[in-house]
Amino acid sequence: MNDLKGKVTVITGGASGIGAAIALEFGLHGSSIAILDVDKISLKKQVHILQSNNIPAIGFQCDITNEKQCTVTIAKIIKLYGGIDILVNNAGITQRSLFVDTSPTVYKKVIDVNFFGALYCTRAAINSIIERKGMIVVISSIAGIAPLYGRTGYSASKHALHGLFESLRSELKEYGVHVMIVCPGFTQTNLQSRALSGNGTINTSDRTIVGKEAHPQSVAKEIYKGVIKRKRILVLTAVGKLSYVIAKLFPRLYESMMTKSVKKEFIRN
Repeated sequence: MNDLKGKVTVITGGASGIGAAIALEFGLHGSSIAILDVDKISLKKQVHILQSNNIPAIGFQCDITNEKQCTVTIAKIIKLYGGIDILVNNAGITQRSLFVDTSPTVYKKVIDVNFFGALYCTRAAINSIIERKGMIVVISSIAGIAPLYGRTGYSASKHALHGLFESLRSELKEYGVHVMIVCPGFTQTNLQSRALSGNGTINTSDRTIVGKEAHPQSVAKEIYKGVIKRKRILVLTAVGKLSYVIAKLFPRLYESMMTKSVKKEFIRN
């Protein structure tokens, strides 16, 4: 894929954070944009921003944990734009709580959004993507390839994404469809401000940040470059890349370092 001019990009969770930044970046490079989000107000604002930049853009309020809504919404986009070239599975939520303190309902909610939401949207769009020899982009995390203390649900959902989409990549290769998995580092988004606690309420306690947080716009620019180069996996930020290498080569060392950095969030008085 050498250019996005004339391409159609669908982005879940596209009304804020990394998703909104991807929408603007891809749109400025010539793509028509369709964004899905549950937040109707933010969705309307983001579509206005895109259109103000002369980017063809439409927005749909959609709960990606609802398979029927995903199917209907994707069908509408295909009808309006004629097809889908790039699907960016970006929408996600996180959780910050120890396993012993976390209700199974919290795990279900996280996995419903992070895993099944991506599965439903991909399943709905796959025939069009195959027809247009397109691309699927999955926003994962270093937590998808390495352990993360106090985020067992989030990590589980991201590991599941890797299993699904790395396997799917092998199935789609013969059709000319590519899959890129993105692992951002700490990024300035509202993801953490909405993190679930063990009982399902919002966790308002302080969180650990390792290194400097990236800006969504810089993340989006790197994702655009990765799409053009058809990368298989894109690991972002210096800390993220270092973590990726250490986790792969020295897993015990990584576990020890990670635990030392993050465990203090959960020390009980």
